[in-house]
Amino acid sequence: MNIDLSNRRALVSGSSQGIGLAIATELARSGASVVVNGRSADKTRLAVASIADQLPNMDATAVTAVTADLATADGAEALHDLVPDLDILVNNLGIFGVRPVLEIDDDEWRRYFEVNVLSAVRLTRIYLAGMVERGWGRVLNIASDSAVVTPVEMVHYGVTKTALLATTRGFAKAAAGSGVTVNSVIVGPTHTPGVETFVADLVGDDLPWDQAERKFMREHRPNSLIRRLIEPAEIGHVVVYLCSEFASVTTGAAIRADGGYVDSILP
Repeated sequence: MNIDLSNRRALVSGSSQGIGLAIATELARSGASVVVNGRSADKTRLAVASIADQLPNMDATAVTAVTADLATADGAEALHDLVPDLDILVNNLGIFGVRPVLEIDDDEWRRYFEVNVLSAVRLTRIYLAGMVERGWGRVLNIASDSAVVTPVEMVHYGVTKTALLATTRGFAKAAAGSGVTVNSVIVGPTHTPGVETFVADLVGDDLPWDQAERKFMREHRPNSLIRRLIEPAEIGHVVVYLCSEFASVTTGAAIRADGGYVDSILP
């Protein structure tokens, strides 16, 4: 399957590291012009350099960086001023952390909704109309297995990812019949620096990484059918497919890229 995203412009929010950076890299590998985003100018520049290192034959202007805090309305508007139109929007920005549910105060609930839900809502609202007018576009919301299997150690994270699934369906209906698709990707436990810290918090930081990973999967994610953490590039591959012409009839959907973690035949 030859996926060619040449002449498509993509933005991946929160893409200076981890899953977002992997998605940006795979989109660029498929020929898209990619806007990398983060709150730190230094980190976004390093992300662009990382992509260039992996794709040495890429046009030097194909990947650019925009520093903006997309968890705020001002940040979203600043981005829009610099990038007025997009063909592909990947709402990847998100935060997570361990916290007993009885200790999560109102401010923390609000912060999780601002970052994990409203950042995607704002950007979709900004860019979807242009996609509909042009008759083509792709919006991808990066969700999580936690949207379906609410983790007791971070209920607030799970709830925001559940909200993202409903948001996806609603925007897909708004784009009905336009040639624009809106989908979410249910990501399973993935190997990122943040997850390494998360694993250490749960199983202890005195084990070599390979042993810590196995213990984490065995004790905290036993439903996984691949019995390992997913590599970020594997999520990038799913996103590239959903952004392609081959996925033209998939919209309003929650696509599972979870390693079989969610124990259900439907999301």
